[in-house]
Amino acid sequence: MDKNQTRLLLAEDDRNLGNILKNYLDAKGFATTLCINGQEATDSFSKKEFDICILDIMMPVKDGFAAAIEIRSLNKKVPILFLTAKSLQEDKLKGFEIGADDYITKPFSMEELLMRMQAILRRTDENLKSSGSDNMYKIGNYYFDFNRQTLIKDKKEQKLTSKEAGLLKLLCVHANNVLDRHTALKTIWNADSYFNARSMDVYIVKLRKYLKDDPRVELLNVHGIGFKLVMNT
Repeated sequence: MDKNQTRLLLAEDDRNLGNILKNYLDAKGFATTLCINGQEATDSFSKKEFDICILDIMMPVKDGFAAAIEIRSLNKKVPILFLTAKSLQEDKLKGFEIGADDYITKPFSMEELLMRMQAILRRTDENLKSSGSDNMYKIGNYYFDFNRQTLIKDKKEQKLTSKEAGLLKLLCVHANNVLDRHTALKTIWNADSYFNARSMDVYIVKLRKYLKDDPRVELLNVHGIGFKLVMNT
């Protein structure tokens, strides 16, 4: 499987519709795992990683609501879209209460389903980058991948040292708030000493240089307290 493919869990007990959906979505670049009931879906989810789930509600063995609850217990952030013939308001509300990202009622067009999925995935991707989930951070026009210790802008990559990456992650976690010097020194250098403090000041200068190409991003010294990574929108 192409590592760039979006991994999709599709649970649909109507084998004909399930196969049609799988073939269509595979042709659109998804890596689709088709399950014919809710139990099979939750079993698959517990064994493999998925980027998005599409669950029919009226399924045998375990319905879509029950499957979604179990999936949510395993992963609170994976997007879930319900497919169903049900159109009652209370059923939609129940789906959203469980944690559904969207809800589409049969019959529907393949194009509408694809557009809804793409909208969900875009929102999820932006949330991931802005919230720092999975060690990815969005800093103005930059993307910071902590795991790879890389700062990216316009497809240009700046490799960071482990201390630069650690310090930038702390600043991202405290974005638009003051990062206390003592906290940073204890976290990154394990000791709040004069020499470590001077070393940290050097790293702050380096990070400021790396971020200088986006005028919306500022790395400020807060006199006597610490530093502040400001992202102006």
